[in-house]
Amino acid sequence: MNIFQDWPEPIVPIPIIDIGRLCTDDITLQTKTLDQISKACREWGFFQVVNHGMSPQLMDQAKATWREFFHLPMELKNMHANSPKTYEGYGSRLGVEKGAILDWSDYYYLHYQPSSLKDYTKWPSLPLHCRDILEDYCKDMVKLCENLMKILSKNLGLQEDRLQNAFGGKEESGGCLRVNYYPKCPQPELTLGISPHSDPGGLTILLPDEQVAGLQVRGSDDSWIIVEPAPHALIVNIGDQIQMLSNSIYKSIEHRVIVNPAFERLSLAFFYNPKGNVPIEPLKELVTVDSPALYSSTTYDRYRQFIRTQGPRSKCHIDELKSPRS
Repeated sequence: MNIFQDWPEPIVPIPIIDIGRLCTDDITLQTKTLDQISKACREWGFFQVVNHGMSPQLMDQAKATWREFFHLPMELKNMHANSPKTYEGYGSRLGVEKGAILDWSDYYYLHYQPSSLKDYTKWPSLPLHCRDILEDYCKDMVKLCENLMKILSKNLGLQEDRLQNAFGGKEESGGCLRVNYYPKCPQPELTLGISPHSDPGGLTILLPDEQVAGLQVRGSDDSWIIVEPAPHALIVNIGDQIQMLSNSIYKSIEHRVIVNPAFERLSLAFFYNPKGNVPIEPLKELVTVDSPALYSSTTYDRYRQFIRTQGPRSKCHIDELKSPRS
């Protein structure tokens, strides 16, 4: 089952990078790999990673577990329904209007770290053993994010712990999982799985559905480009917080999700974010006379609240935080 040929938009493979090469003794290969990541962060804001350290078996188990959950009867899923007071748990955006476009997805959102926010009672209890699989999956995701933060710092010419420290350190950085389930849609021309946006946090690591196309990235010519996942690859994208910290050297790119009339689709997005109350502003090492600070100082908590009050507005949120001096 592969429906890529059904899409009129161009399919362009975003960079696929073997980050296992960074663990070799070949300095030339290490340097080439770092350069590939640097170019992807600066030009694309998206890239795929292979040999990333997570086992293919665990990736497949995680997707199979969530697919089984979303196929449960509604009364069982609603045992974990979220509430107006919390986003955590099971929810639905099916037929929810955002401007002129309807969202078309169910989702499940949960916190993994810091430990003070992890609440297993909000994790699904079915299917059996799902919590053990989720624990292993999120643990490996945090390891990958911490490794990527070192790489991104190094490519900016900074100490390898610089971005991590700007997030509040390893223990205080946030990690959360949103699983998106897109049922078959009878009128896909009237809906989007997720409306156009850039991710407000730091890093997003996406485990995509390899069989059904859906994720689209805004190209430099303003076109929508379909992302074709590589087998057992993970898709990495830069969030707004890292764009601000890097003084726009790294780019947070607008993207959206398209639904399909014939096939359902599932994806797992792991978000790695700064601690909510630490100041986020261009790092002083990256600010010069020729490259002044582009953004005013904020916090992740304030930024998220700003987005909630403004509603979906593509990339407008981060643009409104640009410093008057820029």
